[in-house]
Amino acid sequence: MGDGPGDGVAVDGDWEYRPLRLPAGVSRRTATTQLTIHAEFAGWELSRTLLFGDGSRKVWLRRKRTAAVMPGVIT
Repeated sequence: MGDGPGDGVAVDGDWEYRPLRLPAGVSRRTATTQLTIHAEFAGWELSRTLLFGDGSRKVWLRRKRTAAVMPGVIT
């Protein structure tokens, strides 16, 4: 998974959001491991979780935008 706009990353003010869908068969432990990897190596944090009736989950991750990814910002 990349971090570009074509990868489902949405921008809202100072935050970037990425939706992530976890299928029904994914255990809680596996989901935690996946989310931990996103947090450790890409700087994402958990913003919202939605559990569907079929057991699948939709998770929104967020991270603060940095000057390196904000167009027009001179550092």
